[in-house]
Amino acid sequence: MNTPRIRLSPLQVRERAACMCDHGDVCSSYAPGHALHLIQARLAAATPIGWADALVTDVDLAEGTIHAITLDGTEVALWNAGGAALEVAPGQPIAVHTQWDVLAIGSLRYNVARA
Repeated sequence: MNTPRIRLSPLQVRERAACMCDHGDVCSSYAPGHALHLIQARLAAATPIGWADALVTDVDLAEGTIHAITLDGTEVALWNAGGAALEVAPGQPIAVHTQWDVLAIGSLRYNVARA
């Protein structure tokens, strides 16, 4: 004799999931500008041709945005929820991986979103 299985219906999601960094904790999302995924970091390290050197022109700490200009004259605005803006100052050299959206500040690496 078999016992019939009880099938539970899936619950409806009522609220949009929020990253923990919205609440002052460590990022729980790998979305652009949040936590750097290990695979993203490895892909950026494995493709050195994608890095563009840049100089920081302005830092907006309130928004977490870094404004920079690459050596070929392209202006970029980068946003990171993990505090990358706290690590730089105007005039400081940085590197941006254009394909994988990784910001390098010395030995530190951040996942960034283009603002």
